[in-house]
Amino acid sequence: MVKSQAAPSLDAAEPPVRARRFAKDPIVTEVDIWLRRLPSGHDGLGIIHLTDIHHGLFTSLAAVQRAVQIANQLKPDLVALTGDYVTLSPAYIGPVARALGKLHARLGVFAVLGNHDFQVDAEAVTKALRDQQIQVLRNARRPLRTSSGTLWLVGVDDLWWSSDDLPSALDSVPAGDAKILLCHNPKGILQASHQGIDLVLSGHTHGGQVRLPGVNFLYRSKLGTRFVEGWNRLGETQIYVNRGIGKVVVPVRVSCPPEIARIVLHCA
Repeated sequence: MVKSQAAPSLDAAEPPVRARRFAKDPIVTEVDIWLRRLPSGHDGLGIIHLTDIHHGLFTSLAAVQRAVQIANQLKPDLVALTGDYVTLSPAYIGPVARALGKLHARLGVFAVLGNHDFQVDAEAVTKALRDQQIQVLRNARRPLRTSSGTLWLVGVDDLWWSSDDLPSALDSVPAGDAKILLCHNPKGILQASHQGIDLVLSGHTHGGQVRLPGVNFLYRSKLGTRFVEGWNRLGETQIYVNRGIGKVVVPVRVSCPPEIARIVLHCA
């Protein structure tokens, strides 16, 4: 369990991060994040963040099932899935959806789509996940209500496919309520920071996947290295970029292990 700690100021460089490794498994990274507008009823909310599964030639179904098993062992209140469930072939959609359908969380399992899901078949991925009772947020939102207030979970489609519509996703959401955005691409923080989003959960970058001195093999962005992995912020909007589970282009990760993030929210 995460020990309680005094809330840092909003000028703090970054929240406390702890990581522990299961033998031959993804690293479980534990992060405490303080949100100024978080309702007290959600203080201590535990979110398991999984992303970039990439079931296909380079990521076996057994690896996906093991990640699900680890996630369930962490007893999440909520699971956030931020896209890229398959690579290249629609044949992988059904198996990965059924594996992810075994995730358990008190408040539910929520998902958005990534660029690879659109490349393969966005509608088929959506249907397969929904058939497993996973709530796919396609430019949509869900309220998580308590007696002390509402935390909104907002999801947008992939930026690379120009399918994202954050204003529509935020339709009817009170400006003063706390909001978490699921957005596959961390570049979504540019718009999120202007729309009153408190926290963005993203993937897409794989943390670079193959990291050698002076080389970031997979990820290039005008955002630079700031939003390639881990915690950061832009103005009042915080972000966590998860390295993900799978691999693309090459069947290896170098100095960049796969990750399952356990994020605990606290009232600031």
